[in-house]
Amino acid sequence: MMETMQTPVMDSLDRALIQALMIDGRAAFSRLAEVLGVSDQTVVRRYRRLHGEGLVRVLGLPLGNRVGFFESWLRVQCAPDAAGSVADALARRPDIGWVKLGSGGTDIHCLTKARNRSDRDTLLLDKLPRTRRVTGVSAHTILRKFTGGPDRWLGLDVLRPDQVAALEPPRPSGDQSERYTLDDTELAILAVLGRDGRAGYPELARATGLSESTARRRLERLREAGAMYLDVEIVPQTLGYEAETTLMLTASPARMAEAGAAIGSHPEVPFAAVVTGSANILAVVVCRDADALYTYLTERIGAVPGIHQVEVIPTLRNVKRAGMLVEDGRLVDPPPAP
Repeated sequence: MMETMQTPVMDSLDRALIQALMIDGRAAFSRLAEVLGVSDQTVVRRYRRLHGEGLVRVLGLPLGNRVGFFESWLRVQCAPDAAGSVADALARRPDIGWVKLGSGGTDIHCLTKARNRSDRDTLLLDKLPRTRRVTGVSAHTILRKFTGGPDRWLGLDVLRPDQVAALEPPRPSGDQSERYTLDDTELAILAVLGRDGRAGYPELARATGLSESTARRRLERLREAGAMYLDVEIVPQTLGYEAETTLMLTASPARMAEAGAAIGSHPEVPFAAVVTGSANILAVVVCRDADALYTYLTERIGAVPGIHQVEVIPTLRNVKRAGMLVEDGRLVDPPPAP
């Protein structure tokens, strides 16, 4: 189960606004208001409240495989008295996200995005194995994502199809299989967007030394090239999803693509990917409660073709999501890494 917290009250407009931001996290407030059928002031007020209370954060993040980052899902085993401090240390690293504690508080799961092979290998082969009270590390390279990253979570479905269509941003252009090399200016833009994906062009201009119009064009180029995506950070419990778990599933090689696509289409699954290792499909699952999780496992996962083994790892505590720490069920900025 997830960490205990007092669940805030969110009405239908809050949920609609969150889903609208999941479609286009940088849509102008006036555009959001038009699509949602409310005033500009109402949208601004709602967003500022949700953001200010740490319930929603929009982040601009590099798309790992497009820009050449090395992405791995790590599973770190620790002594019970050390797992919390190790998880906190991992969460402070800017190249690590999705830090979760599970399996009795001794099992840490996290996602790494190393900018080069050397940084990845230093973490996996040097820093983690030498960390006191770490008893084991396994790394699963992400081979193919089926949902997660630029693919928005399907679990929030309150907007009408016409509203969704009105907010859909243009799809990236060009050959998405080619690597896009980020320059120093683009890295500076992403550093700002990694804290606030809705940061204004004056702030981007100050961070890069560019004019506001040039900063706008550079950001637009990043989006058009598919080198970045906008992620909306929420704590699922604030929307009534009390049970969160990680599934490590094993499928026969001939059925991996079919099974991964099926699981990635489930609204309970915000992240699913084929990974290396004996368990070759990874899925993060959020459900209303334990009973709903049981139903999901027995009826939805049980019906997926090709799956012949499932490990269920309940999330005891979320330490960090894609880019934000989780404290008392709220999203907060991580402190700088030591």
